[in-house]
Amino acid sequence: MKLGKYIAACLLTVLVLTACGAKEESGRVQVEFFQNKPEAKGSFDALIEKFNSSQSEIKVVQVNPPDAETVLKTRVVKNDIPDIIGMGATDTYSLLAQSGIFMNLTDNPLLSQVDETYVQMLKDVAGMDEVTGIPYSTNANGVMYNTEIFKELGLSVPKTWDELLATAQKAKDAGKIPFYLTYKDDWQTVLPFNALASNLEGIEFYMQRREGTVTFADKYQEIAEKQLALMDYGHGDNFGKNYADGNREFARGESAMYIQGTWAIPEIRKANPDAPIGFFPLPTGNNPEENKLISGVDTLLAISEDSKHKEEAQQFIQFLLEPENSKQYITEQTLFSTVEGVTQDDPAVAELLPYLERGQVIDFADHYIPAAVQLNSVIQSFLQNRDIDGYLKKLDTEWDKVADRR
Repeated sequence: MKLGKYIAACLLTVLVLTACGAKEESGRVQVEFFQNKPEAKGSFDALIEKFNSSQSEIKVVQVNPPDAETVLKTRVVKNDIPDIIGMGATDTYSLLAQSGIFMNLTDNPLLSQVDETYVQMLKDVAGMDEVTGIPYSTNANGVMYNTEIFKELGLSVPKTWDELLATAQKAKDAGKIPFYLTYKDDWQTVLPFNALASNLEGIEFYMQRREGTVTFADKYQEIAEKQLALMDYGHGDNFGKNYADGNREFARGESAMYIQGTWAIPEIRKANPDAPIGFFPLPTGNNPEENKLISGVDTLLAISEDSKHKEEAQQFIQFLLEPENSKQYITEQTLFSTVEGVTQDDPAVAELLPYLERGQVIDFADHYIPAAVQLNSVIQSFLQNRDIDGYLKKLDTEWDKVADRR
């Protein structure tokens, strides 16, 4: 009997404490911010704390689970959609946008603060005239290079495809690893593909592929050949090293170049804070003026159409877009801001800034390829077996399967 009374008392205490906690929060609207980048959690935590401390009406709570996109899709099926969703402008975003789960922001004043180039990217990726996300930060994909090795070997930054291969050959002749390839992780094999596909065939290819008027077999021969050409300048164990290996070894000066995204810079600096990093767009052809930097929306901010807190969600997004807060985020994450006037000052990416300022950019090709095509594994297999015809046929076959299911 005494034990029963004790348990009952404990339960009563829990209920009282819970009620007190609820009462403390009852004056604040709780807004869930779900975002998919684990490396950005700390940066968003700091901004959320700043926002929550700045007012007493709204409390933002961040959710950042492993395998976030899969979790998000599951929650969508269960009709449990977060108030704010932060994600990349990928095929997953396209599918969700087309399903109508996001608030229409086409005429929203928030959009007036961001670069129109990236607003158009969202429209293109989603295949919609409506805008259902606010582009917040962007990244870039290109070639990192070790500035000290380049100086030691008398190398210049290549501006054309032929110059790129000549530079790689000079590094190889000097006993250096030209490119540190990390193809044990299949997603790493897509990095050169993005530059080659977007520059040589353009994003228009994917619009036409959706309509069935073009095929990979017809258009991607040169792209495939150049993907293979880069393989001659790796380190002999291209499929035995992963992304973490590449970041560590490039930080140690083990290669002259590293085909990578700007997102890797913080990871490289963890291994060597003084790593001598330069960065240039991967040249894909022999006319420098035609070559564009691969740059896409790293994080967009969407609001659930079913959210009961749309106004509060917009207040938080407005806070994130304030120049001071945008600057804080891109500085910590080595990204670029979509907010007019907010610049990235990291010297490692200084050579990319003119491309961004001129708008000489083009989106990631893989943002337009359905996830069900399994592009990463298709490319990885191709680079291992070197069968161009089989590779292009596989891309067409897998694309058509997905098209039939949609």
